[in-house]
Amino acid sequence: MFTLRLATPADLPAIRELIPLSAEALSAGFYTPEQASSAIRYVFGPDTQLIADGTYFVAEAQGEIVACGGWSWRRTLYGGDQMKAADDPPLDPAREAARIRAFFVHPAWARRGIASAIMKACVDAASAAGFRRLALMSTLPGEPLYRAFGFVAGERIIDTLPDGVGVPFVPMEREL
Repeated sequence: MFTLRLATPADLPAIRELIPLSAEALSAGFYTPEQASSAIRYVFGPDTQLIADGTYFVAEAQGEIVACGGWSWRRTLYGGDQMKAADDPPLDPAREAARIRAFFVHPAWARRGIASAIMKACVDAASAAGFRRLALMSTLPGEPLYRAFGFVAGERIIDTLPDGVGVPFVPMEREL
C-alpha cells in the first residue's frame, strides 16, 4: 500500500505541497479556519535540518508522497524552517528527550496506519541513538495518535503567532 523511506532534499517540493493540504483538512473541527491558516503560514512547514540529519521520513504510495514525519536529536521542539533560530544544538540522550517532529498525512490517506508506521520508525531510531524519552508539541488533531503511542499530555499552551492569532498546542512526552 505504501513504502517508507528517509526524505531527501529532492522531496522538498512534494513535502511543501503536502503540509498545507494535510493541515487544512485534518484541522477541521479542531482549529478555526483562521487558526489553521495562521499555523500553516507561521508554524507548519518543512524543517530542512531533519532531512539533512537523516531523521525525516516520507511515505510513498502510487508514486507520490502521501505522508511525512520524523524525529530529531536537536533542541527545536516544533515548527518549520520559517520559525527556527539559526542555532539548533544537539540534545544529550542521557538527560534529554528526542523530539518527534512534523507529522503530516495527505487527507485521502489518513487513518490507514501510515502515521503509525512513521512513528514506529522514529521510536526505533531514537531508541537506537540512545535516547530514553521522547517529547513533542502536538496539534489538537494529532493528540489522539500520540496518546495511542503512550505519550502523556501536559497542559495546553497557546502560541500567539505573528498575526496575533492564538493557536493551541499540547506538549507531550513518553518514556522509551
